[in-house]
Amino acid sequence: MSAINEYKEHDRMLIAVDCIIFGFDGEDLKVLLIKRGFEPGLGKWSLMGGFVKANESADEGAIRILDLLTGLTKIYMEQLYSFTDISRDPADRVVSIAYFALIKIDDYSPELLNEHNARWISIKKVPAMIFDHKEMIELAKERLRQKVAAYPIGFELLPDKFTLSQLQNLYEAIYETTFDKRNFLRKILSIGVLKKLDEKEKHLSKRGSYYYKFDHKKYQKLEQQGIKFI
Repeated sequence: MSAINEYKEHDRMLIAVDCIIFGFDGEDLKVLLIKRGFEPGLGKWSLMGGFVKANESADEGAIRILDLLTGLTKIYMEQLYSFTDISRDPADRVVSIAYFALIKIDDYSPELLNEHNARWISIKKVPAMIFDHKEMIELAKERLRQKVAAYPIGFELLPDKFTLSQLQNLYEAIYETTFDKRNFLRKILSIGVLKKLDEKEKHLSKRGSYYYKFDHKKYQKLEQQGIKFI
């Protein structure tokens, strides 16, 4: 039997990618959801996804879908997990490869929200969703918690310049807990990867809080030491 015939004897199935897109509004960790525009699940909440084309890899498919939904490039994206339950999609046999991505909410166009019937929803208030999409979000949240403890990917969710309070708010939103302010600041400043700016944020108080930036060069020098952010 030829190799071609051997392949033809096996079942065929569709490959999809689904994207969990996280953002941070200064207080809440949020996920970008859309109202599904077709059956099955018409009108229900869904992740942004689509089928992998014959001429692209799963990664390329995810990048294409992220570009379609956000209009942004150079987004932090990571493959999460493959969801393969036989009955996960009632329309057909579909294997979905889930990805999670991190973007700055302020970089996202309000016009695209309307165009895709999308909405930023707090991770604490995720509604009922189609298929196994809620399971995908929960798994992505756990992966994010694991990653931000040891890697600086959380800064992908912050403005380029931020206050220490904003940074603490981010970590508290991700872990859904409260950190002691003194201990948190001592820990994060001791790592040595934050650059203090001369500029202050003065909207919240007259005295103001200094802005900081993440120092990529310093981090690269320390990366091999296995530093911990939390």
